[in-house]
Amino acid sequence: MTATSGQQLDQALTDLGWPDLLTEMPDVAIPLVFRLLGETGAHAPLLNDVIAHAAGTSLGATHPLPFAGGSWVVWERTDRPGTTVDEELPLHPVQTGTAIGVAASRAALAWWLLGSSRAMLSLARRHALDRKQFGRPVASFQAIRHRLAETLVAIEGAEATLTAADDEFGALLAKAAAGRAALIAARHCQQTLGGIGFTAEHDLQRHIRRVLILDGLLGSTRELTREAGTRIRTAGAAPRLVHL
Repeated sequence: MTATSGQQLDQALTDLGWPDLLTEMPDVAIPLVFRLLGETGAHAPLLNDVIAHAAGTSLGATHPLPFAGGSWVVWERTDRPGTTVDEELPLHPVQTGTAIGVAASRAALAWWLLGSSRAMLSLARRHALDRKQFGRPVASFQAIRHRLAETLVAIEGAEATLTAADDEFGALLAKAAAGRAALIAARHCQQTLGGIGFTAEHDLQRHIRRVLILDGLLGSTRELTREAGTRIRTAGAAPRLVHL
């Protein structure tokens, strides 16, 4: 993942046994691979395989994905530039589709978002330690430390939610929490990096564009939070997600 991406990475992972790992040990395969996609900044159309496995169909095809705002996209297994703000992802609009394997694919996206969040936090932390102002590292300033601490708390909280998710509603909440954590990370890390964080050439911008798109797939943070609230209000009770 540190050396290649896209269609070439898709083929490399297939050769390494990704389909077998997903089929035999999905609880290991999905967190491991999708978290690493986020941490390395690589991408591959593996979400299609997660959907296919959850639906009991053959791997290797593509499936329409709901996108924020009621639209639909397909994640092609090509390197054709996409039409979203993150052109590296070969996402292209389609007229409509049917959502299948939603819980598993939301969990996969949540792991990807958390990996990207940790990558952004690492970039900001390294900059805060290296950058000096008034004769000392900016990491010593309270405002910077508070931003980074809030980011870490959001990431750890989202990962705890994701680890505890074992049903469709849990996956919905985990995707919403991971999207929220990624957006917090993007905002705070960009502020920590200062001017350089706003330049298109810095690695942070690639992660920001990535999380904006991943958050919109299969329900954005706002959409999922609203849906969760509607469910709880309709049922008149909130389900117990974790037994302490």
